Amino acid sequence: MTATATVTLKRGALYLTYDVYDRYFAGLETVILLRRDRDLCILPVKHAAAGGYLLKLRNTAGDRVVNAPDFFRECGIDESIALELPATWSSAHGALVAVGVFEL
Repeated sequence: MTATATVTLKRGALYLTYDVYDRYFAGLETVILLRRDRDLCILPVKHAAAGGYLLKLRNTAGDRVVNAPDFFRECGIDESIALELPATWSSAHGALVAVGVFEL
């Protein structure tokens, strides 16, 4: 794994700063959210037709938001929870991984 980034989880949505988006998901429109045991994996999707959650533009700074209340609800994360999640890129998983998210 490499350098740590931070993503924010609140109200069933995942917030990515422009820097995080640009470093790991530049030019992409969708991601897949995957629960691997206690970890959250955010996988880039190269072709939007493959599915996934939209990386919606949040503001003029280029920050993005992924609205996924259904995913987090199914994983047992209450929508009232707000968390700053440290995440690192895993080449083995091909994803940005936030460790221990589902231990809460």
